Amino acid sequence: MADNKSYVIESLDTGLRLMRLFLTHDTLSVTDAARELGVARSTAHRVLSTLESRGFAARDASGRGYSAGPELVTLGRPAGYDPATRNRLQVVLDAAATGTGETISTAALIGDQVIITDGRESPHPVRAVLEIGRAHPAHATSAGKVLLAQLTTEQVCALYPREQLTGVTEHTVISRTTLLAELARIRTLGHADSVGESVWGMNAVAVLLTGSSWRDRLALMASMPADRGGEPELARHAEALRRAAGLLPPPTA
Repeated sequence: MADNKSYVIESLDTGLRLMRLFLTHDTLSVTDAARELGVARSTAHRVLSTLESRGFAARDASGRGYSAGPELVTLGRPAGYDPATRNRLQVVLDAAATGTGETISTAALIGDQVIITDGRESPHPVRAVLEIGRAHPAHATSAGKVLLAQLTTEQVCALYPREQLTGVTEHTVISRTTLLAELARIRTLGHADSVGESVWGMNAVAVLLTGSSWRDRLALMASMPADRGGEPELARHAEALRRAAGLLPPPTA
């Protein structure tokens, strides 16, 4: 049987890999793209120009870099960004914010990253900051782990082909074997915790909110300073999040 790599069109593969970078980068310069892809600067420039001509990339306001174009935004927009879903989520966000008193976020999984799609910021003077549109490594966040737990072991291993994972803080899980074991526990518990794994001094808990497939699943997360987020508080907030998630109206026909 012929090696599948023999059928790869190199320029197309480079373009697809470059488009994927826009999932986790707000802007890319030609130099950034060349470095990330391991190609010559001239190659990165040609690919970016081609993507721009087809609407998959756009020059940013400075003129020195590129951002995701309208075609890519439409194709790659994660769950939770369409107006109908955002409207349905408002009652859930309000209830979760009231029930926990902490910063509430909805998050979608894109590859090995989670994107914050909406939320409510806590009224406490010291609080987690709501970062809509921000990407975080999925394995380091409670929302990401809840969403990863909905995948099969084979799908998780495809996202994390190496045993060694990236450490964000000293508390981040950096072993794929450990992550898989934690995801198994999350499936049993129905919620996931992150104790200083994404941001030092900040803890979070998340539950699955909605979605029947990887394309439309969302997690509901509460984030708080560690001194308000011990084990009893995280367990109590998990219940409040479940109650809030149960208020999600059904989609309109």
